[in-house]
Amino acid sequence: MKKDKAVVVFSGGQDSTTCLFWALKQFGEVEVVTFDYGQRHKQEIECAQRIAKEQGVGQTIMDMSLLNQLAPNALTRDDVAIEQVEGEIPNTFVDGRNLLFLSFAAVYAKQIGARHIITGVCETDFSGYPDCRDSFIKSLNVTLQLAMDYPFVIHTPLMWLNKAQTWKLSDELGAFEYIREKTLTCYNGVIGDGCGECPACQLRAAGLEAYEEERANNGKLL
Repeated sequence: MKKDKAVVVFSGGQDSTTCLFWALKQFGEVEVVTFDYGQRHKQEIECAQRIAKEQGVGQTIMDMSLLNQLAPNALTRDDVAIEQVEGEIPNTFVDGRNLLFLSFAAVYAKQIGARHIITGVCETDFSGYPDCRDSFIKSLNVTLQLAMDYPFVIHTPLMWLNKAQTWKLSDELGAFEYIREKTLTCYNGVIGDGCGECPACQLRAAGLEAYEEERANNGKLL
């Protein structure tokens, strides 16, 4: 795959940035696509732009404002409180988001001669989002191949990793500190360790704590 071209679906968050560093190790040429769908805070787009520039990868920002019209929720409206009720899909889930993002990324990938698409979806810590499941990704991969008669491969390097394992992967890729300090996961738009209160920050922090404890214990064993 070292000679192949790849496209990373990129938000500037922990997961997609880990996927970017993974892709840079795997492929000869990497570009990122970032979607502007009227998300809760513009800092996400700015953060993604900054990281893409620092890593020297081409970036295309696509206007997906129609998604904001179709699926108003806590991630697309700053006047809707973020809520998560046990047993229910969180109100930060945007209907059709990954379906549309991956479909448009595939259209773009074909135009530039790339067949590899990388996304940071994860079924282990997927927050109940149905479009982060492995079955959905496999189904969409087949659909995209049939729709465009093109040999797409959707890669999901984080699919079976929990957040601690995702931090470990970033460390193995030599990007641990960079991802901790420069990515934006927080629903309230705080870069790095975030606000510490929203569900995204709590998940990220719990994973970080678990990985740092594991790393410390491994150091004691050496």
